Amino acid sequence: MSKLLDSVDSPQDLKNIPVEKLPELAKEIRDMLLDTISKTGGHLSSNLGVVELTLAMHYVFNSPIDKFVWDVGHQSYVHKLLTGRKSRFDTLRQYDGLCGFTKREESQHDHWNCGHGGTSISAALAFAKARDLKKEKNDVVAVIGDGSLTAGMAFEGLNHTGHIQSNMIVVLNDNEWSISANVGGMSAHLSKIMTGQVMLKIKQEIGQLLLAVPGIGKEITRYAHKIDEAI
Repeated sequence: MSKLLDSVDSPQDLKNIPVEKLPELAKEIRDMLLDTISKTGGHLSSNLGVVELTLAMHYVFNSPIDKFVWDVGHQSYVHKLLTGRKSRFDTLRQYDGLCGFTKREESQHDHWNCGHGGTSISAALAFAKARDLKKEKNDVVAVIGDGSLTAGMAFEGLNHTGHIQSNMIVVLNDNEWSISANVGGMSAHLSKIMTGQVMLKIKQEIGQLLLAVPGIGKEITRYAHKIDEAI
């Protein structure tokens, strides 16, 4: 039996897969991550945790017209698999192979050369401001973890974004983890928000609505739960 992942060489290919099949595709991607990274080395847990998130982003947005900016870039392996680099994935972090981070020279879907934490929001704001000046309409999405969010540059980017009021999206991957477990006031505050009664009530009501979808409600709910774990 052919795998769903075999048919995906671009975000457009991904959009041809029915929503109810995405959990199956997510499993295939995780299997490939485990198999490849066990041989090449790399950031395993960071990428296992953003499989559904990355699928959802590429399913909803229109890359490379819509620009994704991955903070640090170490969690971009799934993004690489979905943007035409699957056949070279076994060269990850090898000499003359795929970079372990996003790299503009590698793909039109990579808009920012990464490697350092905390830069994504400011970079995304630059893309958003350039878009506004050119009177274009594309979306710009920054993906940042709660670990990188403690960086001073991330706060500067948020402050600047709020001042300029350019339209952009910041996705917070709040997994309570950086190189080690997160500490500090920001981490504690985010944990309090995610476990508060209002947030739990919202999650419960959304879950009930998804379950009510005829035929595929359970599958969509399971997929949404995976995305919730990543954000």
